[in-house]
Amino acid sequence: MFASFLITLREGLEAFLLVGIALSYLSKLNARQYNKYIYVGVFAGLILSLAIAVVFQVVVDQFSSELYRNILMAGILLFATVVLTYMAIWMQNQAKSQVEGMKKEIDDMVSKGNVVGLVFLSFLAVLREGFETILFFSALMYSNFGEFSTQDALIGAVAGLVLAFVIVWMMLKSTKNVPIRSFFRWTSLLIIVIAAGLLSSAINMLQAAHLLPILHAQLFDISHILDDRGVFGTFLRALFGYNSSPGLLQLLVWGGYMATFVTFWNRGYKQA
Repeated sequence: MFASFLITLREGLEAFLLVGIALSYLSKLNARQYNKYIYVGVFAGLILSLAIAVVFQVVVDQFSSELYRNILMAGILLFATVVLTYMAIWMQNQAKSQVEGMKKEIDDMVSKGNVVGLVFLSFLAVLREGFETILFFSALMYSNFGEFSTQDALIGAVAGLVLAFVIVWMMLKSTKNVPIRSFFRWTSLLIIVIAAGLLSSAINMLQAAHLLPILHAQLFDISHILDDRGVFGTFLRALFGYNSSPGLLQLLVWGGYMATFVTFWNRGYKQA
């Protein structure tokens, strides 16, 4: 639940923020008559995101071969890891320039009466976040197998979206500077940890498909201390990819990823 909450909070925050800034900027330009085109783009983006989710699930279900299914799931996990990492490290460093660039685009569209451009602007903002959310949910489902609860994931997802909407609404209505940078910083760190768990699960899938060597099937076993099948262990497994009896290659990849990207994360925010 917490992983889905964090993902939709992060994705929803960016989508709501971009759409909210667009609406606020139109208001400052005394061009509220264009608001409806922003809403049309948002609606279209949501509809297409849902359509992509359905098609994506149908395509995955067509793979009856366990070998090809493992390869496909590994590919999804690896792609989700790459996108999550990019989002956590680099995207927020470009947030300010992204917002300024959007304002310039809106200026140009309003001056030319380009309503199609306004629709497309909000459409892309919602579609991009929607596609990423679909990708991450699929990755979480395939990394946790039967332990992934659709009901809990939906509850977490809705809660994340509601909180994202409230944060953006408060930020746009408040005259005070909301410490959104600190919020992004620490959620980015959590996302890096989640991505490390997805990467570890991808290694497991590739080993099951016999595309990577196993090396040492079980490096150690601490299930007597914290079993990954227990209540708290299942939570850690779903959120961070915790494994109480990891293989050597899985642990090396997980540790290498964490050491590398936590360093990038720390340096990125020190330089910004």
